Amino acid sequence: MQPSRGDANTPDSPVRGRYDVVVVGGGHNGLVAAAYLARAGRSVLVLERLGRTGGAAVSTEAFPGVAARLSRYSYLVSLLPQKIVDELGLHFAVRPRRISSYTPAVRGGRPTGLLVDRADDSRTAASFRALTGSDREYAAWQEFYGRTTRVAERVFPSLTEPLPTRAELRRRIDDPAVWEALFERPIGEAVEGAFADDLVRGVVLTDALIGTFTHAHDPGLAQNRCFLYHVIGGGTGDWNVPVGGMGALTDALADAARAAGAEIRTGCEATAIDPGTAGGAAEVVFRHDGREHRVGAKAVLCNAAPQTLARLLGEAPPEPAPEGSQLKVNMLLRRLPRLRDTAVDPRDAFAGTLHLAESYTELETAYRQAAEGRTPAPAPSEIYCHSLTDPSILGPELAAQGFHTLTLFGVHQPARLFADDPEKARAAALEAVLAPLQECLDEPLADCLAVDGEGRPCIEAKSPLDLEADLGLPGGNIFHRELAFPWGEDPADRWGVATAHPNVLLCGAGAVRGGGVSGIPGHNAAMAVLGR
Repeated sequence: MQPSRGDANTPDSPVRGRYDVVVVGGGHNGLVAAAYLARAGRSVLVLERLGRTGGAAVSTEAFPGVAARLSRYSYLVSLLPQKIVDELGLHFAVRPRRISSYTPAVRGGRPTGLLVDRADDSRTAASFRALTGSDREYAAWQEFYGRTTRVAERVFPSLTEPLPTRAELRRRIDDPAVWEALFERPIGEAVEGAFADDLVRGVVLTDALIGTFTHAHDPGLAQNRCFLYHVIGGGTGDWNVPVGGMGALTDALADAARAAGAEIRTGCEATAIDPGTAGGAAEVVFRHDGREHRVGAKAVLCNAAPQTLARLLGEAPPEPAPEGSQLKVNMLLRRLPRLRDTAVDPRDAFAGTLHLAESYTELETAYRQAAEGRTPAPAPSEIYCHSLTDPSILGPELAAQGFHTLTLFGVHQPARLFADDPEKARAAALEAVLAPLQECLDEPLADCLAVDGEGRPCIEAKSPLDLEADLGLPGGNIFHRELAFPWGEDPADRWGVATAHPNVLLCGAGAVRGGGVSGIPGHNAAMAVLGR
């Protein structure tokens, strides 16, 4: 399998002394901004600390000697607008997952589960009926997600438009009851009002907790903001599989930026930013090959967390970002394991999102345990098998032999749990998230794991502290800071990317309407520059 094109550095030609725009950080948002600006005729330099572009959206041969390219950090695509793909001419595609989710359960002493099949409403309805004993929950499910889809259809297009005010977005949604439920009141109230079954409630609530350490009734509504970004993607809320893995997206973006004339320099760590004055030039200081370099720019776009930007500016950091709250586990299997629930084919159960220990009660219990400093048990998590939808991420021999990838996202795993003894805590967290998986299997997971070229099981775990070390995410927070509702009240910040310095803009997940693999902050920062 070929290495990612983003792994190669640009030729070591001299950096010019001044550019129209310098982008700090070569993750997907920085590359989106660079491509738009270069296509508009601006001179653009991208500086990336690591030896390859892509940030968290990369494909990696995580296990030595095994030809399987896993999306190591970011897994699925929902928020990337087709508008960006089309306007930048990206050679990139996603594939839908027919199965939305499967959630194993035990009812009446026997293994069963809830299967949501996007392509077969009758099959989904029958699964709800078998689990709950009536048609009530399925009818509530249809009504609930019908309303969130209508919100998605209205909100998603606004994410690449000038930032609306709160009142403007409310008028756009044009549904007072939905506005109250999603934007004014804790999402737990809406979930409890719509659904009666504890497991069904939990499946709905998970979208409010991914990477966010909070609970259903948090009065600060962090869960509502997280939920919103998880159900509006593409105007449908669908989460799709990137063909070729996440690295295919960032490779395509790097290609588009270079083709438009942008310079991309890897192995170049920005160490300081002088913002200059309004109308004057900014300056970026960076290190490459042990030497310090300086480059001027009319505008600097920061594709890093606000905390990182403050450090580069030599300023006091903003309020600490909420800690990251996830455990990411990558696995390679020789085959899919058998399930205790024999009514469902493992190819269906693993094709969508497999919810584990994510009933409403289990999610609340896990949150309370983690808040007290204890590893949750049982530990909630979600599992995705990308190779069922896109076998191209496997080498031909592995695909022919029936190998599959599994990626697990453990929730309620805040950074605080890993602070004292990171390695011991990571091992404990891994054991805790694998336990519910093993409970729903009819054979040991260990019997299905592949081994790498050195004979070790193909499984790795990344805690929030690992994500901070690997990617520079403060506290491992995958959103860079607390998510914000997609509106703004400052007419001077039309795109939600402004900082206190006119020449410095945010273009990463820390911008308003940031978070997730979307390219939206990169697009919006580019539009802010071009609109000057």
